[in-house]
Amino acid sequence: MATGGSLSSGGAPAVAVFCGSRSGARRLYLQAARETGRLLAARGVTVVYGGATVGLMGALADACLAAGGRVVGVIPRLLVDLELAHSGVTELHVVETMAERKALMAGLAQGFLALPGAYGTLDEAFEMVTWRQLGLHAGPLVFANVGGYFDGLKAFLDRAEEDGLLSRENRGLAAFEPGVEGAVERLLELIAG
Repeated sequence: MATGGSLSSGGAPAVAVFCGSRSGARRLYLQAARETGRLLAARGVTVVYGGATVGLMGALADACLAAGGRVVGVIPRLLVDLELAHSGVTELHVVETMAERKALMAGLAQGFLALPGAYGTLDEAFEMVTWRQLGLHAGPLVFANVGGYFDGLKAFLDRAEEDGLLSRENRGLAAFEPGVEGAVERLLELIAG
């Protein structure tokens, strides 16, 4: 079990995927997590994720690994102690805090993809887009709006722009695509520049 170090992806990009530690009530979300894992593996993209074996996170990792992909988990020791760490990933980095987790994930990835999730998913996604806004990294963020899951969030950001609390330029830092395939393609295009 690795506790730090750098990602060696052989030139292929790495994408951090943020998603739920629960599977959710709609089978659509599990299907989306699995599809994401398969698509990224097929494109030679390393998946960087929260390191858990449960929920959408576990489904994402398992599907990517089953498709021959590379998966790097980053998990706080607290969750390892709760026996939630995925022991079958390519690399597993154990960190002490949630803040360290986000920082390492940001350092390992060239872009960020958000699938359905709750507080943790939004915390991670919004920290990454805020860091980009501040110039701390250049990684794009795309929300896979599976089944309209992020419709309310998109409307909120549009309202923030409309009300002058978010500039048009910064509103564009968070992109939304209706499905997984479109989200993956858009993210890879944005990473490529």
